[in-house]
Amino acid sequence: MLFAVLLLVTIAGTVCVSAAPVSAAGPNLASVNMKLATLVAGLDQPVAIAWRGSDYTHAYVAEKSGHVRIVSGGRVVGTALTLNVSRGTEQGLLGITFSRDGKKLYGDYTDTNGDTHVVEWTMNGSVANTATRRQLLFQKQPFANHNGGEVMIGYDNMLYIGLGDGGGSGDPSGNGQKLSTWLGKILRIDPRPSFVGPYRIPADNPFVGQVGKKPEIWMYGLRNPWRFSIDRLSHNMWIGDVGQALYEEVDYAPAGMKGVNWGWNKREGFHPYNGGARPPGARDPLFERAHSLGDCAITGGYVYRGSQIASLAGAYVWGDYCRGKVSAVVQSNAVVTQRREFNLTVPQLSSFAEGPFGELFVLSLNGTISRLARA
Repeated sequence: MLFAVLLLVTIAGTVCVSAAPVSAAGPNLASVNMKLATLVAGLDQPVAIAWRGSDYTHAYVAEKSGHVRIVSGGRVVGTALTLNVSRGTEQGLLGITFSRDGKKLYGDYTDTNGDTHVVEWTMNGSVANTATRRQLLFQKQPFANHNGGEVMIGYDNMLYIGLGDGGGSGDPSGNGQKLSTWLGKILRIDPRPSFVGPYRIPADNPFVGQVGKKPEIWMYGLRNPWRFSIDRLSHNMWIGDVGQALYEEVDYAPAGMKGVNWGWNKREGFHPYNGGARPPGARDPLFERAHSLGDCAITGGYVYRGSQIASLAGAYVWGDYCRGKVSAVVQSNAVVTQRREFNLTVPQLSSFAEGPFGELFVLSLNGTISRLARA
C-alpha cells in the first residue's frame, strides 16, 4: 500500500513531502538500498539527540564534553545547558531526554570525580534553568569505565536509566548479579517527587518490597548497557550490552518483561565467562558478535519505524564503535530471521537517535550527525 507522508527532517531544518512506499509484508533486508546523509558537522563528540515536545524544528544534541547544543537548519543555533564533567573515555555528558510535554530535561553525566548523576532541569524557553536543578540519582563509581549513560522516558512515562557494572575488568565486585546495587542494571523510576524523596518507585517494578533488593531495578546482569531502546510500535526493549574480551551482545525483551537477569558476569554472550555457570533463570541474548570479527564495543540502536526506507521498517538497526559499520537484524519470536551488514561506515559510531517520525540518525564522536536515507 502506498501513501504520502509528511517527513520533517528536523536536524536539517527543512520540511519536505515525499511519497514513501510502506510494505505490509514486513522488512526485507536484502532489498534495502540506503545511504548516509550528513546533516551536521563540527560538533564536539555528540552522543545523544532529544526532541522537545511538539517542536520538531530544533534538535537538542548532547556533547560528551558537557554541552547540550540546539541544532536547526543544519547548524548550532544555541546552547541549552553547560555542565562541568569528567573527560575520561567513557565519562562526560552521556545521555539526555525530555519529558513528554517538553517541560523537563533529564541528563546523565559523570562529575569531575567520575561519579554518576541523573538530574532534572525545568526548561525556560529553549534553555534549561540551572536554578531548578533537581538530582534524582547519584551513584559513586568505583572505576572510570562502564558508566552506562542512557536515559529515556518510556511510553509508560517512566524514566529508564542504564548503569554499567562499575568498571574494572570482569566486574571484580560482581555487581551485575547483585540486587543490592544499581550498578550493572537498567533502572525504572517515576521522576515525579514523592513525599520522601526526589522520585517515586513504580508499584509494578519487579523487586518492590523485597528485602535487600533495590526497588528501582528493572533488569540486571548487564556489563555496560551503553544504549538501549524501546520500540515505539511494539514496546519491546532492545539492549546493546558492551562485552568484555570476546563477545558483544544485543538483548531482546518483549514488552512488559521485567526482572530479567542477562547473566553478566557469569555469562558473556551465549558463553560462560571465566568459568561461571548460568544463573538460574538467566536469559541469553538475541544475538552476539565475536571480537574476532573486528567488533569491540556495540552501539545499540532502534527498530526502524520511519517511512522513507520501506523495506527496513520493523528491523533493528545497530552498529559497533570500532568497525563503524551499520547493521540490521529482524527477529520473530525472539529468533533472528534476517541479518545484514550495510556498506555504510561511521567512524567512532557513538549512538543512534530516533526522530519524531521514526527516522534514524547516526552520531559520530568525530562531530557529525547523519540520517539513514533512501538511496
